[in-house]
Amino acid sequence: MRVLCSIGVIVCHSAGQFLNAVGREPAGGRPVYWVALAGDGLSRCAVPLFFAMAGWVVLCGAPPRDGAQVRRRLTRIVVPMAVWTAAYLVWQWTRHPDARDVLRLACQSLFGSIQPAFHLWYVYAYVPVIAVLSLAALVRAGKRPYGLAAAFTALALAPTLLDDVAGLFHRKAPGFAWEPAPYQLAYAAAGALLLALPPSATTGRRRRLLWLAGGMGGWAAVVAYEHVVHYPSPYAGVFVPFLAGALLMALNRITVPVRFRPLLSRLGAAAFGAYLAHLMFLRALAPHLVTAHTGWLGAAGLLALLVAGTTALSFAASLLWTRLGLGRWLG
Repeated sequence: MRVLCSIGVIVCHSAGQFLNAVGREPAGGRPVYWVALAGDGLSRCAVPLFFAMAGWVVLCGAPPRDGAQVRRRLTRIVVPMAVWTAAYLVWQWTRHPDARDVLRLACQSLFGSIQPAFHLWYVYAYVPVIAVLSLAALVRAGKRPYGLAAAFTALALAPTLLDDVAGLFHRKAPGFAWEPAPYQLAYAAAGALLLALPPSATTGRRRRLLWLAGGMGGWAAVVAYEHVVHYPSPYAGVFVPFLAGALLMALNRITVPVRFRPLLSRLGAAAFGAYLAHLMFLRALAPHLVTAHTGWLGAAGLLALLVAGTTALSFAASLLWTRLGLGRWLG
């Protein structure tokens, strides 16, 4: 699921490139618009499933033993995030060498995601979700994680404090993203519940086919929503939970053949690094592949090429730096 969700994020951002090329309207190029919208609609389940997996890991799969383990887990997330934020800032400077703008973005990155690395918004939310779930798990286990509780309380109070300080100096407070949204906690809790169901509730070919059919219905509903109501569909939208839940149940407890497990384990370990790096590769490839003027087969083929190229480069880079012992810094 981690590998598929990482590819799903790449599909989402690749489809966004094509939708921007047609002005997000069918009139700009009907085949490109509908192919890209179908890709975006399916990939809307990726981020909710990431939160679902996080909820299962913290609450069921590998609950934290103490506050030190939580700090280690969060460090493995925050350190690569900081390194890649700096890398995207340098990348922005090489494309638009404005030192003041880069300095402004660097300051903004302390509080929320920035345009050169907009996809990192997820990490700003993921960290406090992991923190609050870990806090609940430790308290339930009889621990007293005062440091973790103080850190989470500080995150909760920070937006109001920033507004107050900015008001005193007649400034505009920066956007603060280090806080979980209710829908993210809901996906984490629901994911823990569904992934922890006994095998009898999830296994069986007929059940999987029914869940896949439900997922196809959810996919169609998300695409229709994005076309009629709003693009992109919010992750807290009406139909995304049905798509994510159906696919989660269809994928849960699938038996992976033994010969594929070592490769899948390596790809799963490389998925976070691929997620962090993929936007650079995507934006390097997109100008050569994205167009508004092509037919149905051309649109599908170009989108597939962009996704395949970005996926291959992102995972290859992540596997390479992991082999070189840089995974601690680069994810």
